[in-house]
Parts: sequence; structure tokens; C-alpha cells
Amino acid sequence: MTDTTDLLEGIGGEAAARLDDAVDLRRRIHRHPELGLDLPVTQATVLEALDGLPVTTTTGTATSSVIAVLDGDEPGPTVLLRGDMDALPMPEDTDLDFASEVDGAMHACGHDAHVAMLAGAASLLASRRGSLAGRVVFMFQPGEEGFGGAKVMLDEGLLDVAADGAEPVSLGFAIHQSPTLPSGLIASRGEAILAATDEFEITVQGRGGHASMPHHAGDPIPAAAAMISAIQTMVTRRVDVFDPAVVTVASMHGGTTTNVIPETATFAGTIRTVSPSTRALVVGEIRRVVEGVAAAHGVGVEVESTPGYPVTVNDPASAAFALDTAARLAGERAAFELPTPIMGGEDWSYVLEQVPGAMAFLGTRPDGIKPEDVAPNHSNRMVIDEGAMAAGIALYSGVALRHLANA
Repeated sequence: MTDTTDLLEGIGGEAAARLDDAVDLRRRIHRHPELGLDLPVTQATVLEALDGLPVTTTTGTATSSVIAVLDGDEPGPTVLLRGDMDALPMPEDTDLDFASEVDGAMHACGHDAHVAMLAGAASLLASRRGSLAGRVVFMFQPGEEGFGGAKVMLDEGLLDVAADGAEPVSLGFAIHQSPTLPSGLIASRGEAILAATDEFEITVQGRGGHASMPHHAGDPIPAAAAMISAIQTMVTRRVDVFDPAVVTVASMHGGTTTNVIPETATFAGTIRTVSPSTRALVVGEIRRVVEGVAAAHGVGVEVESTPGYPVTVNDPASAAFALDTAARLAGERAAFELPTPIMGGEDWSYVLEQVPGAMAFLGTRPDGIKPEDVAPNHSNRMVIDEGAMAAGIALYSGVALRHLANA
């Protein structure tokens, strides 16, 4: 591999020069959060931000996606950069001047910042088009929060658009901001970086009756409680601690009043795993455990499991490349290798199943906030240090420049 340090000269300053525009774009998107796969206002805002750049844009039909293609003056490899665009269905309580103006919707995961950083990188790389040998594809993606927007874009031909008249994608790269990390720090790792995200719902079928005479009924509530405890014991006894799983029961419903034993009780939750083998094990073991407990209590049980996103698996070389780029841009202390996966999930996993690539985290913790006091992603009070977006713009750009020069 050739030394590409000179390619990065000036990138930090060029990224910083675009920070004001990125902040403005981020705040515009933050004020008008949209959910799921249909993001017409956000899509229009992205297209406006790209207007005037030497890129060819394609919009989705099944979703409000935007694909922007930047071709260098010389042929070469193709790199794919991704930013997701959707918000979460939740209230905002930040008291920001640019807080959400849409009831029940908030950019609480920082996707507004992802869009702004990717648009900033498009501007920066377009200004260097004359020295680019290859193609950069900018993937503005809806529907990450549970809707599988990345898979929708792949099914609609994302990689075909990316390679139309050019080489196939040889590197995919995404950034996710994290207010729990110090501002400007870049963190990543090879292999599994995020978990698979399966869901389950269990219905316990009993017999209703009077609460004073449980012997004449088949009470589903103690059976459900026993199942929940047994599932947690199962995780500690059946799952290898070095190939972990998290099973969380996050919802439970049963009964209507104090003197009625209900006929049914239900509970539901999430399964997080970081390997296909443990993923299959846990789903099967939950069924085995609840059926056994149901038999012991003399009730029936129905188990419904819903597969979610796959494990997000970074190509080790791509993750190391991203961290090395971060270190070259901002010094060795700006790059950090995560020791373990994080048990959140990402539909970027679908892209990484088809192309080599990686995801990295960008620290956005605001100054003056202690780590133990920070509002994390998905909090109604989540805020970020917008200044960190300059580091994100630089990293997107630096990864693309170095890859095109080295591939």
C-alpha cells in the first residue's frame, strides 16, 4: 500500500470550512423529523443541499432515498458512503432553539447529523474531483430505525446504480454519531461491531376466573412471570459468555382489574446476539423454556419470533483502514479500537453482507457534560456537540480519497 498521507493534507481545514453549512443543514432536518421509509421533506432538503455539485442523483420509488454519484476525472474503484435520514417516534425535551416541530417525532439518534456530514463530504470531494481516480457514491438512506431501508435500497438496485459504467463497490463506509464518546473520537473494530436485533412475543393461554378462587381458573400471569425469570436463567446457563446474548422483556400485559383472573397474558421483548450460532440457539431455547414452563403450570403458550437486522460485521481491513485514516487526520489519540461489540443494531449490516466495508462511531459528547450524565442515543434529551461534525466530514472524505488512491 502506498503512503497516502499527502492526500489528506488540508482535509481538516476544508471540513471545518464546511461546518457552518453542515450545522445549518442538520438543524433544518432536526426541526422537521420524518419517520420510516417515506421522508419527502428530508429528501427534498438533501437534494437542495446537493444542488450545484457535479453529482448525478437518483431517487428511490419504494422509499424516499437519494443516491448521488460523483465521478472523478480518471477511472478507478468505487467507494460507497452512507448516511441514514429517519427519526424516531418519540417526543423531544431538549429545549433547543431548533427542537422538533413535529409532535411525536425526534432526531434522537443523530441521523440528522449523519446527513449533514455526508452532504459536507460530497461538497468537499466534489471540490477535489480533478484529482479523483474513481467514483464516490453517497447513499442517503431512510428507514434505518426498524424499517430496513438499507435492504430496500439494495433491492431497488443500489449497487447496480453505484457500478453503472464503473467498477463494483470495493469499500462501503458509514459513520454513526455517539454522544457517549468524547467529541471527535473515532471508534471502530473488525468483525462484529453491532448485534442482530430479533424480536419475540409470547402469549400465555389460561382460563379466566374469579381472583378469589384461582383453583377454578388457569392463571396465565404467574406462568408468564415464571417464563420471564426462566428465560433470564436460560441466557446465563445456555449461552457462552464469550459469544454473548441479551434478552430483554420490555413489555408485559395481562388482566383488567383486581378481582378477575384473565384468560391470557402476553409479554414481548428483544434478542441481541453477535453470532449466527448464538442467534439461532437463543430463539430456539426461548421456545423450549416457555413451553416447558407452560406445561408445568397447565396453561398453553404461543411463541412468535420476528427476525430483525443481521449482525453488523466489519471487514477487519476496512475497520483498520478507517481508524488509520482517523489517526492520520487528527492524531493517534483520535482513533480508538473498541474491545467488544455494542449490542445495538443497524441495517448497514445488509450492505456489509454484500460489499467489504465498515462502520465507525464518532464521539459527539458536548463539552462540560460528564460521561455518567450524558443523554444517550434514543433519549428524549439527547444533544450533540455539532462541532464534531467537522471530524465526520473529514473522515468520510479521507476514507474515500485514500481508498481511491490505494485500491
